[in-house]
Order: sequence, then structure tokens, then C-alpha cells
Amino acid sequence: MTDDHFSRSGEWAGSPRSFLIERHTADAMSAAHWHDHVEINLLLDGAMTYLFNGRQERVEAGRLVLFWAAIPHQTILVTPEAPLICVYLPLADFLALSIEKKARQAIMQGAFVVEPRRRETTPATVSAWVEEWDRGDPVRRQLIADEAKLRVRRLILDHADDRGSSVAAAATPASPAIRHSEVLTDLINRHFSEPLNLADLGRRANVHPTTANRAFRDVLGISVMEYLTRYRLARAMQRLAETEDSILEIALDCGFGSSSRFYDIFKQRTGTTPRQFRLSLGKP
Repeated sequence: MTDDHFSRSGEWAGSPRSFLIERHTADAMSAAHWHDHVEINLLLDGAMTYLFNGRQERVEAGRLVLFWAAIPHQTILVTPEAPLICVYLPLADFLALSIEKKARQAIMQGAFVVEPRRRETTPATVSAWVEEWDRGDPVRRQLIADEAKLRVRRLILDHADDRGSSVAAAATPASPAIRHSEVLTDLINRHFSEPLNLADLGRRANVHPTTANRAFRDVLGISVMEYLTRYRLARAMQRLAETEDSILEIALDCGFGSSSRFYDIFKQRTGTTPRQFRLSLGKP
């Protein structure tokens, strides 16, 4: 996927706190990449297939899709010259949305949300966002961001309705649990390579460890340390796919402490070893 906002290593080159919307020509990616946003895609024509969270997910034109982009993802099959619009919603903005807690937790744990029915107005609306965004008017850009957040809420609601899920229990925007989660995820994203435990993170976030864990489970559905492990694995998988760095170097840089611990966690979580994962991508 042609995207000036990703570095050669596949990492997001902009600010993780920035909302962004862009139009691209979709193409197959040589390897997975990741960034800490919730990503919304709209393919305007053709079809493409994502490799996401160990599954192949087919994306059809005219339907919005949404996923947490911190999970490594890769387009593997793409219709030639397929126009694609990508919306990048900062994680903090997503956590503050008034949506069902179970839906938010499912997305943070790897759900790939697809709009159940095409809406005739969606392509025109999202295309208009791109045109207005490119003009650079700050007031209109903020309006586009606000409209996109509402569209995300509708997408999640429609997806839940299609699956027969309850949508009664919406999250309260800017609740203490969400604020704690925002601070903790930011700390982990910036300091994942360092030795960390729950007490360290709680101290840095100025919150009791028990409160931190309770808030994290309430908002994301997982513990603080589970998020840390997943984040480290996401970074390690990206390095394995995109670089020729040694496995020991990757293990230490991603906060695992040793190659043996890295191997154990990687094998437990993925069913394969770091070396086998790298070989499966055609890398020596």
C-alpha cells in the first residue's frame, strides 16, 4: 500500500496522537506493518484480502472495515489499481467513544469489523472527507474527525445488530477507567523496551496497580501486563518481517530480556518460533 506516513521499517512515521485521512491505490504489501491507531478502510472499487491476526479477511468495495492496527496486518491479494481510503483514528480518541464495552474489547483483541450492508451514501461521504481534508482548513479538518468518529459508532452499532449482540451498555466518555487506560497505553507504547511490571507502570501513571489493572480490564478486556506482552510481540513480529536484525537483538530491544524468554512467549502465542516465522516470510 503506497503510504508516505510509513517508514521503510513499516512503522508509522507520524504522530500516534494525530487523526489522518488519505486516499491511496491499494497494492499487495511485501510484509506486515503496524501502527497504534484504529484504522478504518473504504475500498472504492475492486477487492482485497488482508492477512490479519492469523486470518485472511476479504474486503469488498463499498463497505467500511475497522480494526486495531497495532496488530500486524498485510494486504496479500489486491485488485489492480484499486482506490482505497484509509482513516487513522488515534487510540485515545477510540477509547473515548461511547460504544458498547464488549465491542471495544473485541476490537482491541483482534476483531475485524466489516460493515454488514453497503450504504449508497458512504463512498461519496468518505470521498468528500478526503477532498476537504486535503484543503488543510483546520476547522473543517476537526469537523471531519468528529464526523468520522460518529461513523465509527454507527459501524460498530450496525455490526453488533447484524450479529444479534446487545448494544445497551455504552461506555461513558472520558471516564476515570478510560483516562487511566489512555495514560497506561501511552506509557507502554513509549517504554515497552524497558523492564516493566505492574507496579512500575502504576507508579509512572500515578495510579494504584490494582486500580490500573481494573481500569484496563474494564476498558480493553485484558490486563495491563497482557497488553504489554501483546504490544511487545507486535513490535517483534514487525522487526522479524522487516529487518535482518538478529533474534537476540530483537528480543532485547522489544523488552523480553532474553532470547529464551522471547522464544517461549512467541511459540506459546503464535504456535511457531521466531525463526520459523521469519522463514515463512521468505527471509533467511
